[in-house]
Amino acid sequence: MNEQPAALVHPPHGESDGRFATLTFAREVGAPASVLWQAWTVPAARAVWAAPTPSVTVEFLESDPKVGGREVSLCKVAGEADIRCECGWLALEPGVRSVIYELVSSEGVARSAALVTADFSGDGGRSRVVVTVQLSSLAQEKAPDMAAGYRQGFDAGLAHLAAVAERTMLIERVIRAPRSLVWGAWLNEETLPQWWGPDGFSCRTQRIALRTGGEWVFDMIGPDGTVYPNHHRYHVVLPEERVDYSLHWGENGPKHADAWVSFDELDGATKVTLGMVFSTAAEFQTAKGFGAIELGQQTLGKLDRFVTGG
Repeated sequence: MNEQPAALVHPPHGESDGRFATLTFAREVGAPASVLWQAWTVPAARAVWAAPTPSVTVEFLESDPKVGGREVSLCKVAGEADIRCECGWLALEPGVRSVIYELVSSEGVARSAALVTADFSGDGGRSRVVVTVQLSSLAQEKAPDMAAGYRQGFDAGLAHLAAVAERTMLIERVIRAPRSLVWGAWLNEETLPQWWGPDGFSCRTQRIALRTGGEWVFDMIGPDGTVYPNHHRYHVVLPEERVDYSLHWGENGPKHADAWVSFDELDGATKVTLGMVFSTAAEFQTAKGFGAIELGQQTLGKLDRFVTGG
């Protein structure tokens, strides 16, 4: 990964009070542009890289990454007032560009407004993101701090984004069936265990509740009889749109990935995207090495056959 970020500040001509600035950031990433785009836009991935430092906790209250949707979060630091950030998605060109507005407030007082444009490009297994922030401080006494805070926050955030993208795995499949049918096969406590897992694997469920705040505790059983304990915890379930969940090694075991699955309508078919941000780069490399992408494609293939009867 290229560790050299660029952060440039260009105040507009004619402004002398320091309340306005344009900040530009660039980051090279060792992952395809399609993966970087998902890491930038998908709430499950954004939650992993959003906090600028370990002392900051980011709590997402709302997240809807589509044009007209918004994201609301609270940045929490011990002993300090929470900072509320509201973002609204104004434009989304997958893999190319996103534009959002951002409003920052604390203790009920608006502190800044910004227009954030992110441009993406890539070639093979590498990509680049350039982020332009047009910033307006809404509090004169906070103006110098706001620009400095944005510089620090975006430098750290893009470094975290790059690290997350470089340990993110995407598996996609277009299924020739309506979204309602595909969703129904996935978010159904009776049918999910029937097709989940690679070819030759079966599932033995201990308990299952496919809802926000729910879980699935189960064993995957390999063709040779080997038992692999699993625990999925469901954090967000948006009907026929997206499921955010985490993967754990056995019941209440250590988390090894933050995951999501999205369902997009595509000319009467459904594009299923399964994404996973592994907890460490080493776990990502291990999974890639034992063929997790191929095994994931087999899993989505079983879903395809289950839905279409193929």
